[in-house]
Amino acid sequence: MAAMGDRIAVFRALSDETRLRMLVLLSRRVLCVCEIERVLGLPQSRVSRHLAALRGAGLVAGRRKGRWVYYALFPPRNELERALQGCLRACFNGVPAVKRDMRRLGDMRPMGPRGICARRRRRGG
Repeated sequence: MAAMGDRIAVFRALSDETRLRMLVLLSRRVLCVCEIERVLGLPQSRVSRHLAALRGAGLVAGRRKGRWVYYALFPPRNELERALQGCLRACFNGVPAVKRDMRRLGDMRPMGPRGICARRRRRGG
């Protein structure tokens, strides 16, 4: 059984709108940092800070592949995390910011992370 401290860490991670939006995105598919930046319209430093908080709570895991780091939801360790992951896929569909994020993710999907990251580097940002 998970300790109370582990559960508190999960709820702290969920208490931020940006982190919730990231989790909803990651409930759909694995994403590289550049994709998350692009969808949310945030700089890399803010995305990385929020991902660190989610990693610290055990909610996401990162995997480095060359110059890119890909993030995915961590497999649920207990019933709370299973329920939360189900809610991420179902409970936020009507939220305007999430609808916008899903639209941006859908528009971006065919380009792939290398195209997004490569374009960003060429622009110098």
